Amino acid sequence: MIREAVVLARFTTIGTGGPARWFSQPSRLEELQEAVTWASVRGIGIEVIGLGSNVLVPDHGVEALVLKLTGELAAAEVEGELLVAGGGAANAVCLHRARAAGLGGFEFACAIPGTAGAGVRMNAGAYGGDWAGILRRALVVSAAGTHWRGRDELKLSYRRSALEPGEVVARVEFTLAARERDEIKATVASMQARRKATQPTNRRTFGSVFRNPAHVLGAGQMIEACGLKGQRVGGALISPRHGNFIENAGDASSADAVALMEEAQRRVLDRFGIDLEREVVFLGSGSNAAT
Repeated sequence: MIREAVVLARFTTIGTGGPARWFSQPSRLEELQEAVTWASVRGIGIEVIGLGSNVLVPDHGVEALVLKLTGELAAAEVEGELLVAGGGAANAVCLHRARAAGLGGFEFACAIPGTAGAGVRMNAGAYGGDWAGILRRALVVSAAGTHWRGRDELKLSYRRSALEPGEVVARVEFTLAARERDEIKATVASMQARRKATQPTNRRTFGSVFRNPAHVLGAGQMIEACGLKGQRVGGALISPRHGNFIENAGDASSADAVALMEEAQRRVLDRFGIDLEREVVFLGSGSNAAT
């Protein structure tokens, strides 16, 4: 079913943004293909919103069909040494299934509050691991039909893939390896402790704002060096804990967050000569890359 004028703020981790012109929550592959075809016939763009992290929705909304995968498209199960996940499956669910089956290799994803499908589109990664290292293939739905793509076809690189706007990841297969459950649990606990110690995990954010450039300092370190930690515009502020996060400190708008991003980019460029590239996706920009 396709609905109209559905406010997206409640579907995002930062809690800002306007309505989707059209919105659908397909639960089966057939429903997803129907929704994608419906949009294609009408010349309507497609965006996907998973857990709503790594995404910023414009305050005026999105003139597109926004999809949120549910049901079997958000489930995960283990088949031998394969972890098979719907494109909308939360990474936390995938990790739980893998650990219960005694399969390691997905532990790094505990630091990525997104979905399996979004991880394919941006080659998500953390703590030295990424989708490129464990992905076997992905089932991609587009107006042209449904087909599997292997890792080489997807051309995964740092926070990028070869997926085009209008292509939706419906299912993902990961190749994992046997590992003791206690070892998996210990690794995850260590990674989560490191994340909580350095990131504002108990605040409303959309995750990392900028990609880390090829520089001796990371994006957050450069922003901090520019004295911007704690900088506020309206209800949004650059996190006092980590310079590469923007928090919704109360009634923030997406425009407030954008103003802080632009100021950070300007100051870092002036001081370091580095033009920071956004990691957060602006929904409705045609990127089709929300997590």
